Amino acid sequence: MFQGKKILLGVTGSIAAYKSLLLVRQLIKGGATVKVILTPAAKDFVTPLSLSTLSRNPVLSDLFGEDTWANHVELGRWADLLLIAPLSCNTLAKMSQGLCDNLLLATYLSAVCPVVAAPAMDEDMWHHPSTRANIEKIRSYGVRIIPVEKGELASGLVGDGRMAEPETILQFLQEHFAGAGAGDTTAAGKDASADKKKDLTGKKALVTAGPTYEAIDPVRFIGNRSSGKMGIAIAKELAERGAAVDLVLGPSSQNADSPGVKVHHVESADDMYRVCLEIFPSSDIAVLSAAVADYTPLHQSAEKIKKKTDTLELELTRTKDILRTLGQQKKNGQVLAGFALETNSGREYALEKLKSKNADLIVLNSLHDEGAGFGYDTNKITIFEKDGNELAYERKPKQQVARDIVDRVVNRLYA
Repeated sequence: MFQGKKILLGVTGSIAAYKSLLLVRQLIKGGATVKVILTPAAKDFVTPLSLSTLSRNPVLSDLFGEDTWANHVELGRWADLLLIAPLSCNTLAKMSQGLCDNLLLATYLSAVCPVVAAPAMDEDMWHHPSTRANIEKIRSYGVRIIPVEKGELASGLVGDGRMAEPETILQFLQEHFAGAGAGDTTAAGKDASADKKKDLTGKKALVTAGPTYEAIDPVRFIGNRSSGKMGIAIAKELAERGAAVDLVLGPSSQNADSPGVKVHHVESADDMYRVCLEIFPSSDIAVLSAAVADYTPLHQSAEKIKKKTDTLELELTRTKDILRTLGQQKKNGQVLAGFALETNSGREYALEKLKSKNADLIVLNSLHDEGAGFGYDTNKITIFEKDGNELAYERKPKQQVARDIVDRVVNRLYA
């Protein structure tokens, strides 16, 4: 993914600095050579020892330490890219004014390589007029900004300001090195999403994500381990490419807020079935990635079931098959994609599902693949297509997997 690339990572004083450890680990695994510069404030959040161990290089931080003053020029010329993640409000202000009171700022001012920054701060700080002005100023200098995300912040508030997740940053870097927006130093007003091709403008998409909870009584339920991360990533990718997206989301702790995505929160398989049937007729695309329960209790107790015996028998009945139902209703011009999560005979089950449910695509992943399946930030998939194509992909961050899936959906939509 990053084979042979030289990446200089600047880490500033922010609670989000812990994500730099994950970034370094994934960059090294992807084949990059990584050197890390810590600001003095960053040492309060992550240790040089941790980052030097993961990067396999000494961590630099002292502007006036032995040999480091000469290094800021050398570092800025050595790197293929300078990534500042997290970018704190304080360092942002210094970058916008050209201040130079630590090694990272000295390196930034002398760097001849592209510079990318992932801001991280509290919501009120992020929306303050001075912060917005500073962001626009460093953009005008050619710094590319990876958009902040909305979610729970260190202050306890929920809002804008979270640093982008490591998988999102990695995807941005991969697209940069592949040529998407590389060398764009004049329009520094573009965010990551602005580099997306808008090949789904005017289209409507339905996405399902997360688990379903099938109630046993008012307290207990039957569920599964799905987090909803894959479906949320797909919804985001579709929206960034111009589609109006309806995301039908089962119980999930993940933040699903994204421009262009309307979230419908549901709980049970029957809830999801009813919402999908309402939305699907007006949709051009449907991607059903939710882990919907195959069975639900036949009888639900109105009161909490008391522990009276050593055993408890539950009678289960089949839930309605959403993918099969939508496949039966599918019209010409609609593209329908489903998921198959298997533990054995995955290829056979995926091909059978593709045919029996009248889907255009089936995305197969296996619980036996390392870093794939429920809860992970990565996935490893194989896509089976109605016309016989079988496309296997390496393990990637889920946002990149979402892009691969949407690429195939678009290919089918315009075939």
